[in-house]
Amino acid sequence: MVMAVAFTRYGKLYYLDPGGHSPRVGDKVLVPTDDGPEVAECIWAPQWVTEDVEGLPVCEGIATEEHLERDERNRQRRAEARVVARRLIRDHGLPMKVVGVDFVDTREDVDQLITIYFSAPQRVDFRELVRDLARTLRARIDLRQLGPRDEARVQGGVGPCGRETCCSTFLKDFEPVSIRMAKDQDLPLNPLKISGACGRLMCCLKYEHPLYQDFKVSVPSLGCGVETDEGVEGTVVGYNVPSETVYVRDRETGRKVACPKASVCGSRQAYESAVASGMRATPDDGSDDPSLGDQEYE
Repeated sequence: MVMAVAFTRYGKLYYLDPGGHSPRVGDKVLVPTDDGPEVAECIWAPQWVTEDVEGLPVCEGIATEEHLERDERNRQRRAEARVVARRLIRDHGLPMKVVGVDFVDTREDVDQLITIYFSAPQRVDFRELVRDLARTLRARIDLRQLGPRDEARVQGGVGPCGRETCCSTFLKDFEPVSIRMAKDQDLPLNPLKISGACGRLMCCLKYEHPLYQDFKVSVPSLGCGVETDEGVEGTVVGYNVPSETVYVRDRETGRKVACPKASVCGSRQAYESAVASGMRATPDDGSDDPSLGDQEYE
């Protein structure tokens, strides 16, 4: 069985093995971490899954009043550290922006550690800032600079699709994304249209790219003469990959018809000529565009 929890409302989901516990949606549960058990909210109640999932951390039970009080103290401590860090950064005149604060009071270490994540356009000399933070907050301070993608993951947000950003919900690792993937998916090469909240190319271009590649290999190429199951003869003028639809221009009426992929059949001669020219294995990606190129973004 598998259950899902989140440490913050609408935050990233983490999957657990419920063990012998049966929490309901909205219950506060204990999640094992390197700093000890932390409180999280149950988002998905335990349920059976078809695949065998191994190596998941085991839920340590329902959070008690003591755990909830400690979690509330940690939240107040993080809020205090965020306010103090912003004030001291402004006093020092540093080009830094506080993105997130991490603090867990395990009650096992006298020296409390507060980790502050920040973003900056370049490297920053924050030695004086660290000393002032440690003196004001009475704790050890760890400052970590984040890149644009990690900043978007920590802050969260809504993507152009209207859903929560992938990086802040289910993506674990960032993979290189190239402009060629946008070209293969027939997307407008306008950076404003294909960039995410971080200002980089959208992560969905990467994990949706194989779907478009497989689709274009299995259907007639653009401009190819085809015939549908309904007896319509025409020319392929477009695709809709998510719905597996091929748009065909009727030769007799000039009307554009949307047909399921399975109902469109191209001529054998057109298929062999496309394979010989390499169009079937490598669709035209418009790589001669001088404005964007094939740069990859980590």
